Amino acid sequence: MTNVFTPAQIASELNVSTTTLRRYEEQGLIPDVPRTTGNHRTYTSVHVQAFTAIRLLLMGFEIPVVYDAMRKIKHGDIMDAIWLVNNQLHDMQFEKQRVEDVLAIIKNTDFSQYRKAKLTDSMTIGKVAELAGVNTSAIRHWEKEGLVTSKRDPENGYRMFTESEMRKIFVISSLRKTIYYIENLKDLLKDLEIHNFSKLDRSFRLALQRLDHKLLVQFQGVSELMKYIALLDSFIRPQAGQRD
Repeated sequence: MTNVFTPAQIASELNVSTTTLRRYEEQGLIPDVPRTTGNHRTYTSVHVQAFTAIRLLLMGFEIPVVYDAMRKIKHGDIMDAIWLVNNQLHDMQFEKQRVEDVLAIIKNTDFSQYRKAKLTDSMTIGKVAELAGVNTSAIRHWEKEGLVTSKRDPENGYRMFTESEMRKIFVISSLRKTIYYIENLKDLLKDLEIHNFSKLDRSFRLALQRLDHKLLVQFQGVSELMKYIALLDSFIRPQAGQRD
């Protein structure tokens, strides 16, 4: 006999509201939910596992990725969903490597090259954004906040950044997710200017620790996702046999 659960039971177990569960259902993230004769939802163990996977995945992955992956799984596109999740794991590896690279170059007096790209004292905002892995709008925002400054190309008026300002942009782009206050970033950038690397080093180490933690959470989410996929397969096969 299949175990059934009420929305309240699952909400209590996962420490969420029943509204949240309904939202996941309305977004098409879980298998279709059976109803009683009184039109009440009756969740099964496969729904419980779907909700569990969603909650853990949302702790480590971006919301659109989680939602897209769960919808793909619901529609039978299992491998597409797994590749989608894997792509963000790859992005995490790239982020870790970038933080380590930036930590190395801010201590390096030779700042003429970064990741095989030759750096000059007059880099366009587009090129700097590409190297830092951010949008140009982010750099404009940081300039507005007084974190970085640019000069203008006298011929076309475009923003140009010197090597020292590029160092700042690389630091901000690496630490923006772990240092939340503008004033704290300003203090670190002052340390960068006077080559006081002790605080910067601690901040980068903290960033790497948080990336490590996020990676562990991501794999916990992936583990629950794979349990859901296996359970969903055992749930669907008998139904398909009945239709045959």
